[in-house]
Amino acid sequence: MNHPAARQSEPVRVAVVGPTATGKSDLALDLADALGGRCEMINADAFQLYRGMNIGTAKLPVSERRGYPHHQLDVLEVTQEANVASYQRHARADLEAITARGRRPIMVGGSGLYVRAVTDALDFPGTDPAVRAAFQDRADAEGAARLWEELREADPEAAARIEPSNTRRIVRALEVIQLTGRPFTASLPRYADLAPTVHLALRLDRAALNARIDARAATMFSSGLLEETEALLASGLREGPTAARAIGYAQAIAVLDGHLTRQEAAAETAAATRKLASRQIKWFRRDPRVHWLDVAVDAAGQWRPGERERVVAEAVRIVRAGAAVAQPERTGEAIGWGP
Repeated sequence: MNHPAARQSEPVRVAVVGPTATGKSDLALDLADALGGRCEMINADAFQLYRGMNIGTAKLPVSERRGYPHHQLDVLEVTQEANVASYQRHARADLEAITARGRRPIMVGGSGLYVRAVTDALDFPGTDPAVRAAFQDRADAEGAARLWEELREADPEAAARIEPSNTRRIVRALEVIQLTGRPFTASLPRYADLAPTVHLALRLDRAALNARIDARAATMFSSGLLEETEALLASGLREGPTAARAIGYAQAIAVLDGHLTRQEAAAETAAATRKLASRQIKWFRRDPRVHWLDVAVDAAGQWRPGERERVVAEAVRIVRAGAAVAQPERTGEAIGWGP
């Protein structure tokens, strides 16, 4: 697309996206180093917004951030609701401030709607506390499954994308339908950047990615996830509208409640993460702007010698070419809107 001329002198923005456990954080840091260091990171992982949720979200410790400022990390308490419309306001403000400082913003994360909320011209339906409360009261009285059936009648596509047990998303979908008179699955606008942006994603063989996911889940439970979750429960995690459902933490709570063993929780976490990765891959495959960087790994999912340097060099080449500006546009598939 044609961007305003005033934007052309700015550093091309970068979004490092894609499925979980592929190494997005490391690529972003390596890329920042290779581009000369005048970069700042903006988190685009919905659960890394939460303060104290570190192990289960694979959040980079401060000591491993190489001195680069990281924005939109640790900005919510676990009792607060993660809301993409609110994230959009704050992350866009960070992006503009970074650009005004003459530095390059690099978005990093796999929450696809959060990424597009910043890079694309997305507007989100408002909320009505009374309408939402009425649906929530009905869910409490009649059960989430009954409201899901109602959603399926009003918007079959939305119902297909929402689990019948996910009360929060069912209530939100019905709220949007009532407020807007339109399906919850309103079509996204074209894949078109508000400013020149290069979208990069790492691609691993699926078996290797699964091996990395399994190893990560096991490591989380052996390196303090239960203790971290116990501390977060004392801060209100169980009452949090979104944080308590995060993969890993939901399973850790089940261990602490005596419903799962540590081994069972690690296995369930890995299985849920593999499903998440599948959804993320499908999401980002639909975006024609994404440059997929194939990575050669061994049977354990570890990068082969020399791969890191090769992939970073390729990423630098793409960024320097400003390739995202020339990418074609097309209309996105319909998805569910909502916080």
